[in-house]
Amino acid sequence: MSMQIEQAVTTEEIAALAAERLAAILAEAVEQRGQAHLAVSGGHTPGLMFAALATRRVPWRAIHLWQVDERVVARTSAERNLVQLRRDLVAKVPVPDDHVHAMPVDGRDLEAGAAAYAAAMVDAGAEVLDAVHLGLGDDGHTASWPPHDPVLRIRGADVAVVGPFHGLLRMTLTPPAVNRARNVLFLVTGRDKAQVVAQLLGANQVLPASRVRNERTVLCLGGGAEAGAVAWRGAARPS
Repeated sequence: MSMQIEQAVTTEEIAALAAERLAAILAEAVEQRGQAHLAVSGGHTPGLMFAALATRRVPWRAIHLWQVDERVVARTSAERNLVQLRRDLVAKVPVPDDHVHAMPVDGRDLEAGAAAYAAAMVDAGAEVLDAVHLGLGDDGHTASWPPHDPVLRIRGADVAVVGPFHGLLRMTLTPPAVNRARNVLFLVTGRDKAQVVAQLLGANQVLPASRVRNERTVLCLGGGAEAGAVAWRGAARPS
C-alpha cells in the first residue's frame, strides 16, 4: 500500500491543506476519546502550517502537544524546536500550559530524560498518538533519524537520544512510536526536496523516512516538492 499523496502548487496552499487535515483528525479524536494527542516536528517548514492550524476550529483545551524531536541546545536558542512551537502555535491558541509537553533536553542525563518522556506519554494516554507531523530532509531523514543510525533499528524504546547529527545531539521519537500513531502526516515543500520525495515514493529503503509505515500516512507536497511525485509516477508508468 502506498502513502496517500496531497499536492498543491504553493507552500501556503499545502500548509493550509495539512492544517485542515490535522484539525479534522484532532476534532474527531476528541469526539471519540475526550482528548487528542498531536506530536509535531520542528524545522523551517512547519511555521505556515502552525499558523494555519491556529485559525481552525479545534477543541484546544482537550489537545495535548508533544514533540517529535528536539535539539540539545540552550532553552532560548532559535534552534530549539520548542521556541518555534510556542511562537507559531501555542501563543495563538487556548491550549492548557500543562498540555504542552517539552522534551527534557536540559538535564545532564539525556538517556534518563528520554525514558521519562516515554513514561509521560504513557501516563497521559499518548502511547498511541492521534497524529504525528513529520518533515523530510534532503538526505532522507525524518524526525531526528540520521541515515544509518542505530535509532532506525530500535524496537524496545519510544524515545531515544541520537547524534551528533548535523553537529548536535537530539532527542527523538523512535520508529515504533511513530508507527503506532493513528495518523501520520508528512509536510514537504521546496523544489530541492523533489528528488528525495521520488526516492521515498519509490520505496528506497536506504532513506530513514522509509521506516515510516505507509498505511494511514499522507504525504503533503507543495512549493516544488510535488515534482517528485510527478517524476515517481512517470518512472512507475509502464513503457
